[in-house]
Amino acid sequence: MLGQTIQKYISHPLQGLVAHGLTFLMGLIPLDVASGIGGWIARTLGPHMSINKRAKENLVKAFPDKTEAQINQIIKGMWDNLGRVAFEFAHVPKINIYDQPERFEVVGIENINLLRDDDQCGIFFSAHMANWEFSPLGCAQHTPVLPVHSIYREPDNLWTRSLFAKRIPEGSGVIPKGAKGAREALQLLKKGGHLALLVDQKMNNGIAVPFFGRDAMTAPAMAQFALKFNCPIVPMRIERIKGARFKLTFFAPMEVKNTGDRPTDTLAIMTQVNQILETWITERPEQWLWLHRRWPNS
Repeated sequence: MLGQTIQKYISHPLQGLVAHGLTFLMGLIPLDVASGIGGWIARTLGPHMSINKRAKENLVKAFPDKTEAQINQIIKGMWDNLGRVAFEFAHVPKINIYDQPERFEVVGIENINLLRDDDQCGIFFSAHMANWEFSPLGCAQHTPVLPVHSIYREPDNLWTRSLFAKRIPEGSGVIPKGAKGAREALQLLKKGGHLALLVDQKMNNGIAVPFFGRDAMTAPAMAQFALKFNCPIVPMRIERIKGARFKLTFFAPMEVKNTGDRPTDTLAIMTQVNQILETWITERPEQWLWLHRRWPNS
């Protein structure tokens, strides 16, 4: 009880103050400079942290043919990317990606228009790659806009939640993970809305789907939604080209087969999704977050 009281009235407010202060300071620094600082700090300190062991174990299992030097190089790049994401965070609410063609290349805009104009709900999916915070902006800031709602893990600290709310363009929104969030997402799709999901994290009560040669517990909700509403699923990939410059690609909708066998169809869809993610990660392994407990015993 005492610990909870200290956390609620002392530690969480202090953490919130620090988070808001750092975000404010990073927002005063030009994006390229902030990104560079974050990358330098993370790639310098990250490899010496205990959690780095998990990243190395995951990489060795995913890429058994790579040498130790290659694995270490990927890990260094992963930390660099993660540090850049953290220090770019303050700039996300201030950026319209279509106003900065020198920083953002957007490919496949016709697939955004397709979902906006088809008079039905739809789903975009991506992964924790490059700076995933920018991904939904490709839809929400394109003219005419396509509002999207992102599902995210709500911070335990109430004092930091407002930082995440500021990232969302007008007309779009965020939905917290969990049973309540699932109901909100369901209602949104019923009304013809659109979701943007990150689908590369472990879900203990998910379904086993192959990922880099091993079964990974995977959230089936996206496939279940698509089957229920017969709506399109669009892969949405973001790549860090150099520093704080990115390429955002919206692919054509996946081919979704609905045979009426819901468990089999769900597994088939999520298997295809994991194969897409695996291809992206293989091409740019340093830009994926290998720190996840993505597989059992990882």
